[in-house]
Amino acid sequence: MYRPTIGLEVHAELSTRTKMFCNSANDSNEMRPNTNVCPICMAHPGTLPIINQEAVRHILRIGTAVGGTLADFSEFDRKSYFYPDIPKGYQISQYHYPLVSGGSLAGIALTRVHLEEDTARSIHSKGKSLIDFNRAGVPLMELVTEPVMSDAETAGRFARELQLLLRTLGASGANLEKGEMRLEANISVSKEEGTFGTKVEIKNLNSFRSVERAIAYETERQKALLEKGGKVVQETRGWDEEKQETFHQRFKEGSADYRFFPEPDLPKLFLSDIPEFSREALHASLPELPGERRARYAALGLKTEDVIFITAQLERGTFFDAVVRELDDAKEAVMLAANYFISDIAGEPGKATPASFANLIRLVASQTLSSRGAKDVLLLLVEQGGDPETIARKHNLIQIHDAGALGTVIDTVLAVETKAVAEYQAGKQAALQYLVGKAMKESKGAGNPLELRRIIAEKLG
Repeated sequence: MYRPTIGLEVHAELSTRTKMFCNSANDSNEMRPNTNVCPICMAHPGTLPIINQEAVRHILRIGTAVGGTLADFSEFDRKSYFYPDIPKGYQISQYHYPLVSGGSLAGIALTRVHLEEDTARSIHSKGKSLIDFNRAGVPLMELVTEPVMSDAETAGRFARELQLLLRTLGASGANLEKGEMRLEANISVSKEEGTFGTKVEIKNLNSFRSVERAIAYETERQKALLEKGGKVVQETRGWDEEKQETFHQRFKEGSADYRFFPEPDLPKLFLSDIPEFSREALHASLPELPGERRARYAALGLKTEDVIFITAQLERGTFFDAVVRELDDAKEAVMLAANYFISDIAGEPGKATPASFANLIRLVASQTLSSRGAKDVLLLLVEQGGDPETIARKHNLIQIHDAGALGTVIDTVLAVETKAVAEYQAGKQAALQYLVGKAMKESKGAGNPLELRRIIAEKLG
């Protein structure tokens, strides 16, 4: 039986004001081609790069968050290769001395996290190739995992967790659709545990679904090839989304082909000489990390699946966390809020604010609103915004506790639902809940269900 071995390489554009080695704007929303460029990122003769300190700090904060070893000494290298999207004919990257070594995320061991510059963007259309240099020189994180994954689902979970971490840290928007985060998978299969097969790299996967499907396909392709007596060759392959299959692009280069050597135009980095790069300062700068937030929600009594749903997206978790603060971390109220947040609006608050959402929960907890009425108010709150109590009063959804008013509603229901009345009097308890439901409907969701149940039972003896 063949066993797959999978490792990921992830590139993410960092959220900085300027590019990695010059003052050109770093703006992924700029749609006009070749606008954010200058002589440095266009590699004009005689220009010299300057290191973006903000980009270095982003990488060190990422390394701190994943528990990696932060370098005391680091340097940049020239990675030589010739392609139209590399103006200099080489990329400034890191090889022997990355900023971060080791660490782990989502249970997956990491090899390194280093810093480099992005390439330009090639556009191929109608037999022509155009190049937009806006992206050239943008600070780019490269994170490499150890080859320790054995299935596509694990790789997909890791990639999602990394995206969430980058967004939580404010290090990157990590938007795959915009190319801010790009994924590559290294896959090999072997019959012997602890032995690697021939590695194949799949480049530029631009969605989590593509990562999972490409890995699954490539694993089966290599297994089938070996079963037939064929040989897997080391190569770079692409992913055809339409055909749902990988395809050959080129034979894989080795590190020797890139002719790495230290970048002569940049100084060496002695990071311990910079106070804000100390381990203590970096750790103090970190927000609450996704794993810490999950643990806190679990301690408040939320179910595991609810915790996973709420924290899966940064915006969703940020909104709910603000609701939790409004409710002063009260367990019962938080659990009630999670139920409405997930079940009724699927984590999409729309025009509701954390304060208005928390007020809605207080109205339910105080029995001012019934569960049915709260659902109606919540939908209006998401669509229109506003104050939940004002909305409830406008639509006559404030819960009725008055026995006289409820008795009138019940008399109307009992006069119509004679069959259910007879069933209840014959001992069928389910009929009582049916009658309560009908009374709730008759009161347009405003009746207190406990009072309705008590009065119906009393009236029917």
